[in-house]
Amino acid sequence: MSEKKIIPIFPLDLVLFPRQELPLRIFEPRYKQLVDDCMLGDGQFGVCLIDEQNSVNGWNSPKLVGTIAKISKCEDVELDGLQLHIETMGRNSFRIKKIIPPVLSQPDNYDPLSVEGHQEISKIHEEIGTQEKMYIQAEVELIPEIDENISLVRWKSLIELWKKKIIHQALPQIVESHALDHVLEQYYLTSDSPTIDYIYSLAALGAKDPNELQPLLEATTMEDLIETTKELLTVK
Repeated sequence: MSEKKIIPIFPLDLVLFPRQELPLRIFEPRYKQLVDDCMLGDGQFGVCLIDEQNSVNGWNSPKLVGTIAKISKCEDVELDGLQLHIETMGRNSFRIKKIIPPVLSQPDNYDPLSVEGHQEISKIHEEIGTQEKMYIQAEVELIPEIDENISLVRWKSLIELWKKKIIHQALPQIVESHALDHVLEQYYLTSDSPTIDYIYSLAALGAKDPNELQPLLEATTMEDLIETTKELLTVK
């Protein structure tokens, strides 16, 4: 039976894969509260790609499959404490079973980048009660990890698809295949024993939009993952 737990959720314009590093700069009051709560707990929260078709109390809604991020470092950017820098690492992927909305609805004309916007949110939060959560939470079910590696033959076929796509996208500029080998070396993607993480990294190099990577995170078997990656890397 899969493990269920309630975690904070951070919708972002990206897909985080297991074992992938993710640095973040935190400045919104609701996400500073999220980080504070994480640091008092197990240091974990969920990262989900933003679901552009939905919202939660006016805020960005998360896709239903995401990845748990574990905070490894947290520090103030400046002495004023208005911004935090955190370093995180992706862990298990999960599926949201139930969304727990934040106590605050998004105010009209809210600007997350302005001091005025932050002051407005903080004032409303104080009136409601600072113990209430300003961020989305969710009951999630952890997804078992794909416990196998890709064969070298199939890995090389994915590399060839990636090269063809990059060469095609660069037209009319000419990109030589051997130049792309240097890119693979730069990202440590040359190996005789590739792992599942190699697939995630190669797909990220071939994607134009994070929505193209979401199906890879949702894949539950190696076969499904490889076929999804082929679809992403094939020149249309």
